[in-house]
Formats: sequence, C-alpha cells, structure tokens
Amino acid sequence: MKRLLLAAAIVCGVAGPALADDALKAAIASGTRTPANVERDAQRHPYETLTFFGIKPTMTVVELSPGGGWYTEILAPYLRDKGKLIAAGATPGSASENVRKGAARFQEKLDAVPAAYGKVQLGAFEPGNGVYNYAPKGTADMVLTFRNVHNWIGTGDANMKALFASVYDALKPGGVFGVVDHRLPASVKQDEKASSGYVHEAYVIKLAENAGFKLAGKSEVNANPRDKADHEGGVWALPPTYGNKDKDRAKYAAIGESDRMTLKFVKP
Repeated sequence: MKRLLLAAAIVCGVAGPALADDALKAAIASGTRTPANVERDAQRHPYETLTFFGIKPTMTVVELSPGGGWYTEILAPYLRDKGKLIAAGATPGSASENVRKGAARFQEKLDAVPAAYGKVQLGAFEPGNGVYNYAPKGTADMVLTFRNVHNWIGTGDANMKALFASVYDALKPGGVFGVVDHRLPASVKQDEKASSGYVHEAYVIKLAENAGFKLAGKSEVNANPRDKADHEGGVWALPPTYGNKDKDRAKYAAIGESDRMTLKFVKP
C-alpha cells in the first residue's frame, strides 16, 4: 500500500524533490559564472524562472539578445552535453561595425571558458536591422528572452511583427517562447518606444498572440511590488545599473531590481 501511495504521489507531482532539476542547479552553482552575475540570482530567480518555462537539458534552446551573457552562463553548461544553445544576437558577419564589435566581445567571453561555453552556436538576430537568421524553421524546442522586448519596441510595429513571427517559425509545434521583461502598471500609459524601459504585460501578450502563440501561463516569480515604475531615468535608475549614479541610490537599492512579468507562450 505504501508503495502504491508513493507511486501515485509521484504521478500527481506531489513528490516535488524527486522532480528537481539537479543539472540546472549545478549549472547555476557553477564556478565558471561571473561573481557579479551570481549576486543577481536572489532577484532574478534563474532556477524558478527556467523550470517555469519547462526547460530540459536535451532541448535546442535559442536565447535572443543575450547581451553580456547573464543567462548564457547558466544555459550553456546546462545544455552542453545533451542539448544545444543558440545565442541569437550580434555576429561577426553583420553589416554594422558596432554589431561586429559586440559579437567580438561576446565571442571573447565564450572563448575564455571553452569547457562551459565552447559549444554555444551563434545566430544572427538584429532587430534594428531586420535580421533574423538564427535557427532553421521548426527546429527549436524553446526560445527565451530576458529584459529585451522594451528595447525592440522602438524599431516599429512592422519590425515587431516580423520579429515575433521569426520566433514562431523557429519553434517546433509545442515549442515554448519564454519572456521576462520590466512590467509597466496597466494604469500608466506606455509610450510608443517604451522609453522608460517598462512595458505593459497585455501589450507583450498581444504581440505574441498576434504571431500565433497561445499564452500557457504567467508566473510572479520575478514580481517586485516595491517597484512602482515611476523613477527618474526609468528602469535604469534601479540596480544593478543605478543610472542616476549616487542620487537616491539608497532608495533604489531598497527597491531592488524591477517588477517583471514572466510569461510562457506555446506554439500550437
């Protein structure tokens, strides 16, 4: 009887510890991560965020606009042996000199720790230039982006439509598109370029649904009720940027990082 109850508990998901992703925990705890990045874990919740999206170590995952590689440092070792990570961003072949310089910096980061990052593939993703050549159609299990949608909005409605369509095309049927971004309160008007760095959750959902995605879930794991999104200098006033330098620094430190939406979309 005890064995039957245990089996039933596992099937129903009650036996949580048995379902823990130890490989993901190991990647997050890896000594190859930048110490300054590790300090952000308490506010960015990488384990909870990625498990909410349903990531598995056997997946082909695209990370859009990886920037300095905060999440790349986790995703690359996690996917290295059984899966694949495509970092979709700046590439050496770009027509833009600034983009090529960004690609060189990112490649230097990858080259510095080949044991962890040596298998990361690069894909061309330049929203400002309308370049979306990062994965063959229907090949990705998951596409992720962290704190980037607000940066893309200024490229225009037509470009945003093309961008989200490229994500839809890259995913397999049943594939997941995971989005984290700074959340603007619904009561506050969003300007056309999201110049504060905050965007309406409903706006992001509409973009994704217009591209054909279905909203599969929302998580409040990255919510911060202390953030009212009304700071001088926008979201960049908050840590870790502290865009206003020493002005009201203690106040912004007490608020912490921004209030963020965490949205999971699925391609039917």
